[in-house]
Amino acid sequence: MTRSTGRTVTANLSLTLDGRYHGAGGPADFATFMPYVTSDTARDHMSRMWADATTAVLARGNAEGFMGFWPSVAEDPDADPRDREYARWLVRTQKVVLSTTLTDAPWERTRIVNAPAADVVRELKNEGEGDILVNTSPSIVKPLLAADLVDRLYLMVLPEIAGGGQRLFEDGLPASTWALTHQETGTSGELALVYDRVR
Repeated sequence: MTRSTGRTVTANLSLTLDGRYHGAGGPADFATFMPYVTSDTARDHMSRMWADATTAVLARGNAEGFMGFWPSVAEDPDADPRDREYARWLVRTQKVVLSTTLTDAPWERTRIVNAPAADVVRELKNEGEGDILVNTSPSIVKPLLAADLVDRLYLMVLPEIAGGGQRLFEDGLPASTWALTHQETGTSGELALVYDRVR
């Protein structure tokens, strides 16, 4: 029998009012999201989500995008200080990348795993300390929600209706109750919300 270290599994994602995490143009369509994700509200939200995290769990596509962008921000004196701190955390923290195609990690402090998300996160909960942050990876968040493994949700809700695109909360998820533990409203109407799973 394995023993849990009590690590908190957290996940973050930005959603439109109609629950989409990308636009109608497909997975690369983030035009609707861009005006909001660099707001003070979004940056403060980002600072909250990684503050206690010691492990980042990413899908391959997110890892490639993040590690192609954030390392340069870590040393950019002109970048917003909150962006620099997040970038430094991402570069320095342990990263677990779920992939069926990668075999070697091209990034430091990164382990590639080809296994179901729920199995990987259960294993991580039994080792180490600190929060496990599933970082903007809906392909991982969805199966974790289905397995009731997410303890905290960091959501940015944007005052836009995308009209198409994939949704985070799909039919068939197990019923669950969540407590709102933080909320903040941005100047453009975006909402930063933190929900904790009530067990």
